[in-house]
Amino acid sequence: MKKAFREIVNGNIWLSFLAVVASFIVGGILIAFSSETVQTTATYLTARPTDFISAVWNAVFGAYDAMFRGAVFNYKADNLTFMIRPITETLAYATPIVMSGLGLAVAFKSGLFNIGAAGQIVFGAMFAGWVAIFVDLPGYIHFPIALLAGILGGALWGALAGFLKAATGANEVIVTIMFNYIAILLLGYLLKTPVLKAPGSVNPISPPVHDSAKYALLMGDQFRVHAGLIAMLIAVVFVWWLLNRSSIGFQFRALGHNPNAAKVAGINIGATTVLVMAVSGALSGLAGTSQIMGTEKFLTLGVAASFGFDAITVALLGRSNPWGVLMAGILFGGLRAGAVTMQANQGVPIDIVLVVQSMIVLFIAAPPLVRSMFRIKPQKEDAK
Repeated sequence: MKKAFREIVNGNIWLSFLAVVASFIVGGILIAFSSETVQTTATYLTARPTDFISAVWNAVFGAYDAMFRGAVFNYKADNLTFMIRPITETLAYATPIVMSGLGLAVAFKSGLFNIGAAGQIVFGAMFAGWVAIFVDLPGYIHFPIALLAGILGGALWGALAGFLKAATGANEVIVTIMFNYIAILLLGYLLKTPVLKAPGSVNPISPPVHDSAKYALLMGDQFRVHAGLIAMLIAVVFVWWLLNRSSIGFQFRALGHNPNAAKVAGINIGATTVLVMAVSGALSGLAGTSQIMGTEKFLTLGVAASFGFDAITVALLGRSNPWGVLMAGILFGGLRAGAVTMQANQGVPIDIVLVVQSMIVLFIAAPPLVRSMFRIKPQKEDAK
């Protein structure tokens, strides 16, 4: 299992691209089958096959065209603001996905399968949210302290999972999955107590974040994209430097490549495991700050949304390469932004996008299947 995991993480970027292409092909087939017009023309396919072909083309092209207009550029809009809004929505969605995806990429490169990004996002949002909501500080210091609190919250939650792995040999997959439930249930409890609950509210929601602790909007009130995007790009560069240019990153990669050899080389396996999970959690905690201090501005049970689970696919699709994670995160942000327009304009179920995302995971996990679909000869290491 570990060998297969390493092959997925360190696989060919070209295969990742083809996995996306294959997923969109499958999605197109499902879009065609779900179209009422296609179903109708299929009843007289032999009599007038051109009607069926035209209906399939219109259904698939119309759906993906609507997705493009909802995710990249709406060329049918009346003014520039509405034309460029889709790409800003894509970037707003991509910001927390990339941040948490980077955290998982660090863990994956180190041979640790961290499934706890959702819980680490929640802890980052809770720590940052409490400081941003209940602590009254001058603006020049309020934001950085809230930001550091969120990073610390995610790091502590990740480090605890790493400690259990190092001290007891507990499986990090099981531990981090359980930690997700603990984090979400803890947030739900605290939102019903004065610790986080808004006074006088009957719903589990916190008071709003102070203006002094918010990420600055990059393009004004008309767009949701905020300075978290800049923090995300900085995080990409940091993770690239950490993994490829630092001595700590060398230890992380050595741990992932061969733990026994790393131990013989003098690397403290237990301490390195805890540090890997702490860094991984810190990046997911940063994603939590993006949510609470940038996009949502309130703490709710849905603060982590599905970003923690999307991050797993993004990290795998990007082959745990920071730049690959960035591209994969933008793709997933675009899928989220475009799905709404696709459903509204074409009547295509938004679940089709979830199918596409799921198929990406399937194809990433099965390189031979992708090679057979596109008639690519297997590499020597795959033939062994």
